[in-house]
Amino acid sequence: MTTVLTYLLVAISAILCFLIVLQSKGTGLSLAPGSGDFGKFEKRGPEKILHIITTGFVVAFVVCATLIFFLAA
Repeated sequence: MTTVLTYLLVAISAILCFLIVLQSKGTGLSLAPGSGDFGKFEKRGPEKILHIITTGFVVAFVVCATLIFFLAA
């Protein structure tokens, strides 16, 4: 069982890395004071879908890693 979960964790982490690279660049610290980008907090369209999918894979990663931790003991 832990072998299957380990393979699943590796697959999820690879997909998660790919999804994070796809995220739009330049949004991390662009909301610093003086940048004039205040108020742009809402995600729309494909950006919102990508964000939801990434969040889902993060939750799956945490659940899978937790299951491996408790089943390996």
